Amino acid sequence: MDDVSSTSGVIASMEAISLEEMDAVKLMNRIDTKYVTTEGTALEIFRDAAEMGYRACEIEGERVTSYHSMYFDTPDLEMFRIHRSGRKVRQKIRVRTYRITGMTFLEVKRKNNKGRTKKKRMRLPEGYSLTGRWSKEAEEFVGKESWYRLQEVSPACTTDFRRVTLVNKERTERITFDASLEFTNPRTGREARLEDAVIIELKQDGRADSTMRRILLEHRVHPLRVSKYCMGTVLTDPIVHPGRFKEKIRGIEKITGNKTSR
Repeated sequence: MDDVSSTSGVIASMEAISLEEMDAVKLMNRIDTKYVTTEGTALEIFRDAAEMGYRACEIEGERVTSYHSMYFDTPDLEMFRIHRSGRKVRQKIRVRTYRITGMTFLEVKRKNNKGRTKKKRMRLPEGYSLTGRWSKEAEEFVGKESWYRLQEVSPACTTDFRRVTLVNKERTERITFDASLEFTNPRTGREARLEDAVIIELKQDGRADSTMRRILLEHRVHPLRVSKYCMGTVLTDPIVHPGRFKEKIRGIEKITGNKTSR
């Protein structure tokens, strides 16, 4: 969201929704639909959303917030390979930090064969270091919520991005817009970024109609299944086989008009 002044102005015109109010639309068990567009088109989508009464999540006075995520995987990238193979039932383990609040969570995301995503998380103590030992509580949490033990996985890829979160008037859907995406691979030391790309995620319980889906269609923004972790891995690990993600990278390059290095 490099056009900060225009984006901030549109987002500021929306009614705010607090984190407390957002509790009603956590959608920890949900259906996700992802899209990719440019920052310019995202700005037009924001304008339409404002006219339709969408509210913008505000945290400590800010509506564009920064996120940092560290994804974990096995030494042979089993979680990445399962996703690359197209298997519907899969998992991800990550540590996510909300920079504006400093809160950090250990999270397990599970997707079932019906396309539903279920997320479980536990808060990590302030000042927690990934170089330290995992607590007993963290080990038990991952052992209960995933197929893996924490001792079996290690940092595989980080993502940094800026996010805007919108909620519809009925509070039946939540839409996130992630921009300024940067990736770092602690195993290879390589870095990459997606220039001018905005990843949109529409999160619903699966039963409600969606005004946002209609807005996206009007702007010719169509669904594109994309994983930030998998894209980051492909772009920062020269050895890994991209498989079907090669086609997705080409699709993003076509949308943005920017060549993505690998």
